[in-house]
Amino acid sequence: MGINGYLTTLSSNLIIRDIEKVSIKKSIDTLEYRLRLYFGDEIEEQFSFGSYTRGTILPRKADENSDIDYMVVFKNSYGYKPETFFKKLKNFANHWYSTSEIYRDSPTIVLELNHIKFELVPAYNSSYYNWTKQYNIPAPKLSYADWMPTDPNEFNSKLTSKNVREKSIIKPLVRLLKYWNTRNGHVYSSYELEQHIINQSFLFDSNLRDYFYKAVNSLPTCGLSYSDYNKVKYLKNKILQIKDYEQKGYNVLAESELKTLLPNI
Repeated sequence: MGINGYLTTLSSNLIIRDIEKVSIKKSIDTLEYRLRLYFGDEIEEQFSFGSYTRGTILPRKADENSDIDYMVVFKNSYGYKPETFFKKLKNFANHWYSTSEIYRDSPTIVLELNHIKFELVPAYNSSYYNWTKQYNIPAPKLSYADWMPTDPNEFNSKLTSKNVREKSIIKPLVRLLKYWNTRNGHVYSSYELEQHIINQSFLFDSNLRDYFYKAVNSLPTCGLSYSDYNKVKYLKNKILQIKDYEQKGYNVLAESELKTLLPNI
């Protein structure tokens, strides 16, 4: 099969399939309905965002912590702080999903169902006109502000554009590296990993194998813990070894080494 063939097959297997898609869609539709029923005109909008909408989310068989980011845009004419909306979402979840695991993981309320996990993000729109929406979400704990602005769709556009320019190799590449990431205790956040990949140049690379080697080699290590640094260093050294095997014609050995890093699912 070869390295490129194996990576291509694996990246395809890391796509959410129809049965899981239907289940997730049903859960999203149910969540949307229950939010509207519970809050009424307290909320202006609600929608999925993040890796699910970008097509880079991993199936549960590859990442048991795979989740759907879901933004709930409240009216906030009285200037409430995030804590008010966290409490509202927590009460909502306890009302409709009392048998599920529910907990706070700033800046979200996490709702764990049997087959998927939702991260509910409270937000409000600070603009006056719909065509100039300015979404605000809870700021990090260490921030001096209560809210911070965000554009949930901006990154989607960047990744999609990059994927088109790079012969539709970026999304498969993201899934491969996210698969390695989840198998190694999430060294990077999913967003950090995706952002890093779209900022790379793949000018002289022609297939998924070349892109994967380039992306691995460029993974940042600054600021990582000692344990995470060693995980990335091990990955990079393994890729160097695999490339060496390829150059020497030991293709079967090269593929075998790759499978220890990224076993098929």
